[in-house]
Amino acid sequence: MIVVYHLNNKITRVVSERNEALPFNRNNTIALGLLELAFQFPLSKIVWCNQNYTQYLNLEFIADFFHHNKLMMSYSPNEVDFLDRKIGYIDESPFIKINKDVSYPTWQMSSLVGVVHATVLLEINKKIKLDSNFNYYLNSIAKVCMPLGLLCYSEPKLLLENEIHLTSKSSNLVLFRFVKQHYRTRWIFLLFLNLIIYEFKFPLLAFLYSLTFKNRNNNSINLDPIKVTSSLKVSNTGTIDVIIPTIGRKEYLYDVLKDLSQQTHLPKNVIIVEQNPLKGSVSELEYLTSEDWPFVIKHTFTHQAGACNARNVALNQVESEWVFLNDDDNRFDINLIENVFNSIEQYGILVLSASYLQPNEKLVNKVISQSGNFGSGNSFLKSELLEEVSFSKSLEFGYGEDTDFGLQLRNKGADVLYFPEISILHLKAPMGGFRIKPTFAWDGESIQPKPSPTIMFLKLNNYNLEQINGFKTILFFKYYKIQNVKNPLKYFFNFKEQWKQSLYWANRIIDKS
Repeated sequence: MIVVYHLNNKITRVVSERNEALPFNRNNTIALGLLELAFQFPLSKIVWCNQNYTQYLNLEFIADFFHHNKLMMSYSPNEVDFLDRKIGYIDESPFIKINKDVSYPTWQMSSLVGVVHATVLLEINKKIKLDSNFNYYLNSIAKVCMPLGLLCYSEPKLLLENEIHLTSKSSNLVLFRFVKQHYRTRWIFLLFLNLIIYEFKFPLLAFLYSLTFKNRNNNSINLDPIKVTSSLKVSNTGTIDVIIPTIGRKEYLYDVLKDLSQQTHLPKNVIIVEQNPLKGSVSELEYLTSEDWPFVIKHTFTHQAGACNARNVALNQVESEWVFLNDDDNRFDINLIENVFNSIEQYGILVLSASYLQPNEKLVNKVISQSGNFGSGNSFLKSELLEEVSFSKSLEFGYGEDTDFGLQLRNKGADVLYFPEISILHLKAPMGGFRIKPTFAWDGESIQPKPSPTIMFLKLNNYNLEQINGFKTILFFKYYKIQNVKNPLKYFFNFKEQWKQSLYWANRIIDKS
């Protein structure tokens, strides 16, 4: 481990793990200094820390929990990060609103304290510019490399004391430049528009300045040679339960059970919650008892429809160390669960999502990476997490319950990793014959809410104001194409009323939840 202390964009001291002073060039930028150290110590962790906070640096945590080489961690306890909340105007991902109390996945890095392995710096050498602004350089590395498999986190345990405040807010010039270099060009136009609409600012100079920069997303960066072998032990017994909510898909569910029965790593329990809202109805799944299965089947029959309720009922019955959130129209090969456990051990993770393609759909994202999504039909997680998370009944029959569940996990410190080579086929079977169209309290309103109040509920609970406003702008333009009012002025006022209605009903949902 090599520790670099810095102040005012210059390195002030470099020490080894044994606290021995190491030579360095005082004229170098911090970024160049880190790269030179990576060449000198290619097998080392490279740590950086602001000189004023030396006494708070938690080197013991880094030694124990920087558990493989494809990691990048940093931390700033400040509520506002380097690029400011304005980045939310053009980025709706879960990586923007950071929970500073837990280990949280994000590309937003800080110069206050952090760590990355030398092999990462060597791979990006000459592919990402060594910016003189150290904060900009760190954020650039993470933003470019996170989709390429670098696992990036805000990690509060890097500091022994978190009551620290270090101001490092960027200007509009830096913000627009960063957006131009790390997003598609269209996003600088949207950022410009949002700042005019919501902040009454007209940053024309920053907008024009950003046009002089090229995009940094670099296809020549390949992090695959950096092998991952986690030093963490996250699984003990290796037992796993499978939960499956089902409604009217008898034949499809049977195929799922057959796939599970042939697994090289068998589940301990398969928990099925069968729904049929028709009064007087009974279970149609006679094969659950008429056939022999190599696992225990826990079967609950209920007249209460709803996937959120069904999944929560099933989750409350989990006994094993791990749980597989499955669906009643999935297909998979015999090695699925075995491959999942191999990957969990390799990466030292608590949540894994498999690829979830429909028939004839092609795999696009082929990199193991931190996912902004979460799927309730293709995910595996450690069951201890279930003590603090559940599927929100406020989102029943609406949209967004999967996204909400994934955000709950992240806010408890559990990242969601996507593994493209572990695949589950989602047949997207026709709906079963027992479904009844749900009715909502706002169905009879003369002005229908837009977006759906359940989506608005999700946004209000999990995203910052800038992200919500950015979403509003995009929705305004997208919705115009598909609605009937083509007079722009009339549409504008109609949209305002629909948005207002959505806010009203979303807040009603919040009050009841």
